[in-house]
Amino acid sequence: MSASGHDPDWFSEEEFWRVSFPFMFGAGRLDAADAEVEQLIALSGCESGDLLDMCCGPGRHALAFAQRGFRVTGVDATAFLLDKARERAEREDAEVEWVESDMREFLRPESYDLALSLFTSFGFFEDAADNRAVLGHLCQSLRPGGTLVIDVLGKEVLARKYVAVDAQESPTGDIVVQRRRIYDDWSRIATEWLFVGDDGVRRFHLGLWLYSGRELREMLLAAGFEAVELYGDFLGSAYGPQASRLVAVASRAG
Repeated sequence: MSASGHDPDWFSEEEFWRVSFPFMFGAGRLDAADAEVEQLIALSGCESGDLLDMCCGPGRHALAFAQRGFRVTGVDATAFLLDKARERAEREDAEVEWVESDMREFLRPESYDLALSLFTSFGFFEDAADNRAVLGHLCQSLRPGGTLVIDVLGKEVLARKYVAVDAQESPTGDIVVQRRRIYDDWSRIATEWLFVGDDGVRRFHLGLWLYSGRELREMLLAAGFEAVELYGDFLGSAYGPQASRLVAVASRAG
């Protein structure tokens, strides 16, 4: 446990993903991927080619892109989530290259036309340099003129709707409690997850960096992207007071 109260390597704890899977990837979220992919295609302007889905999880977007003819590489560090992705790909007869890798290490220079980092899959690492390196690798893995779409819970969005504690019911019947704490001058958030069920309480401590629109744009430009546009959702709404997410579309120089 770090001094900030969370496990700095929480993302590599497979038990967290096993326990949280029904809550985080319920049927509604999986079913939404098809419409989201249509929106992502329109937002990015990329209608075909080679696609990198970084931190692909159970492959909900990777599979939907593959079914539209993209050649897809799905990368994740969690074997449990990749197994879920492979199972779905087999059921849906979709062809995807699944790669088990830490996102800090994955790099395939000039191999992709479109790269994705969705569902707040960025800002995991304690060392800010590691997060910057991820963006650099994503930029280098794109072909000239390629596009990255990165989707996080922006700092401005979180500030508008922040609550320190909430509780929801999981599809399994567990009660999922999240207790949040902002620290380091609104640069990070620590979240304690409690899954309360018949078999007791399971507890996990997570930590993430928080980024404003300006901070994310500056990081992307520093990583080598030529242009960055910010949006408040996948539909291309303005990143303003009513934004639901922080979505950046970044282009590598052609």
